[in-house]
Amino acid sequence: MIDTSNSPHVKLKSIGIGECQWTEGFWAEKFRQCEQVMVPYMGGLLKGDIGHGYNNFKIAAGLQEGKHQGFAWHDGDFFKWMEACVYVHAVSQDHSIVSELDEIIRVIAAAQEDDGYLHTNIQIDGIAHFSNRKYHEMYNCGHLYTTACVHHRVTGKTNFLEIAIKNADLLYKLFQPQPKELCRFGFNQSQIMGLTELYRTTRDKRYLELAEIFINNRGTSAVVEAPSTEGYPIGDMVQERVPLREETEAVGHAVLAMYYYAGAADVYAETGEQALIDALDRLWNNVANQKMYVTGAVGQAHFGASTRRDKIEEGFLDAYLMPNATAYNETCANIANAMFNFRLLGIKGESKYADIMELVAYNSALVGISADGKHYFYANPLRYNNGQREYQDNRDCTESANREPYIECFCCPPNLVRTIAKLSGWAYSLTNNGVAVNLYGGNRLSTKLADGSTIELRQESGYPWDGEIRITVDACKSDPFEIWMRIPDWAANATLRVNGSDADVATPPGQFAILERAWKAGDTVELSLPMDATLMKGHPLIDETRNQTAIKVGPLVYCLESPDLPEGVRTLDVYIPSDIRFEKQNNPDVLSGVTTLTGNVQIKSDDRTNMYRPLTSPEWKSMPVRFVPYYAWSNRGTAEMTVWLPIVWK
Repeated sequence: MIDTSNSPHVKLKSIGIGECQWTEGFWAEKFRQCEQVMVPYMGGLLKGDIGHGYNNFKIAAGLQEGKHQGFAWHDGDFFKWMEACVYVHAVSQDHSIVSELDEIIRVIAAAQEDDGYLHTNIQIDGIAHFSNRKYHEMYNCGHLYTTACVHHRVTGKTNFLEIAIKNADLLYKLFQPQPKELCRFGFNQSQIMGLTELYRTTRDKRYLELAEIFINNRGTSAVVEAPSTEGYPIGDMVQERVPLREETEAVGHAVLAMYYYAGAADVYAETGEQALIDALDRLWNNVANQKMYVTGAVGQAHFGASTRRDKIEEGFLDAYLMPNATAYNETCANIANAMFNFRLLGIKGESKYADIMELVAYNSALVGISADGKHYFYANPLRYNNGQREYQDNRDCTESANREPYIECFCCPPNLVRTIAKLSGWAYSLTNNGVAVNLYGGNRLSTKLADGSTIELRQESGYPWDGEIRITVDACKSDPFEIWMRIPDWAANATLRVNGSDADVATPPGQFAILERAWKAGDTVELSLPMDATLMKGHPLIDETRNQTAIKVGPLVYCLESPDLPEGVRTLDVYIPSDIRFEKQNNPDVLSGVTTLTGNVQIKSDDRTNMYRPLTSPEWKSMPVRFVPYYAWSNRGTAEMTVWLPIVWK
């Protein structure tokens, strides 16, 4: 997905697309659903008259009459779906996928203008090229480049890559001289990632140069309204108040910010500029330790203001300001958080970044799609109470009480589907002399180590439902090499065995345990992770979680949902005893067989007619209730839900 095999400033290199494949368990089931349901269903939307993405290219190519439909960035959403198709093909080897993409690419090529320009909204509506940044031209360019590079790596074809190169050459011609009227254009930073990937694919240094120019331009222009900015917020909303190398906090639109940081990490991987990584370290710390939810989600508010008093949308608020019911947490932002951490994992080689990748994958990303693979959340709050917010459930809304079969702003669904399709590529990385295991689950790895020798591993596990992981070496070189095993930050007292005996290495939580020896086929590594239910608490400065707790089992965050409460009892009535004990259950009739938790809670009904009233002694009732994984909520009809619950101290 990102090819860091020749990146000089990366400690953990990426494996090739399709070299790891899920074989059993949680992610194998999700990938099969992605292959059989998610990608085909989404293709039906985007190639038809609902999503209209393919129609836009046909109209721009003169092959069909009609008007542009969808938002200005809809081309990029279509490219993301194409990228998901490529990942599925890399595993399934279904060549009909390549044939279908070839036909689509022919239409896209016909839509591209002679100078390389490609943006259907602008072309169909007759708008001047690069006249206003609200049209998100760079967003579409970035996803074009990324998808074209992935397509080339998997298929060996150049038909899509040639379109991307032609477009990038136009960008270089226009933006490399850095004319003042274009200096504020690169705010939607997917083009930084895309250009860096195009450099890695073609080795044309102009693309890396241009990616860095888009970083350097930020924070150098006066933050004032101009013809190119009309119709879209300015300042911190688009991270243009402060140059990246001087920035100290994550601000503004969360997707724009996290894509920005991910792109800058890509550039650092090639240049090694210390000021860049220093800034990214500060920003990572600000996000991970002051602005990230327990689910790995980011972007606290739909509307608000930055600490510098700029209007923001879908973005970051102050540190420790973490509303639950109004949390926005756009699915794209959460995925971008994982993308940023995946890049830092490669650069730094530290497992804390993989911890966040995993946290996002199981919680704040996966919650964005329904159990049937056909309905989507855009925003992902941590609490929903009837009567507190009245959502309008329809395709025009990004906030809704139920997942929608189509959302007009369709950036999140294909982003999530391509992430599920490519997640096996995050499971392993290559060290200087070995392999790092980043994510756990039943899979098979067949790749080459840094020295060119073959390594084949087979992982067997019921993770995340249990913490027993067994890795068998099926093929390897005879010389010693390393296997790095990630010990998650929540996994105190993890144990490691090699060929049935104690591995005799430390297993500190939040670090890689490194096993180095001369391995041979048939050798096994067994990792046991504690998977007890744990009550979590928030930082004391998070007012919204004071005297409340959230439940976590391994990487999974759990929630309470109203279908699991008796009639007349609401989520607002439930309190968690501090000494609660949970029983794990796996009922195939509940949400397709997820592992649930059952424990005795305290119930107290409140008068909800008055805004305020005198405090009185409560009358408590004890009863058992069931908790479900957060990602699985809202699959049983409209429901109340909460991740955080008040504590009764025992």
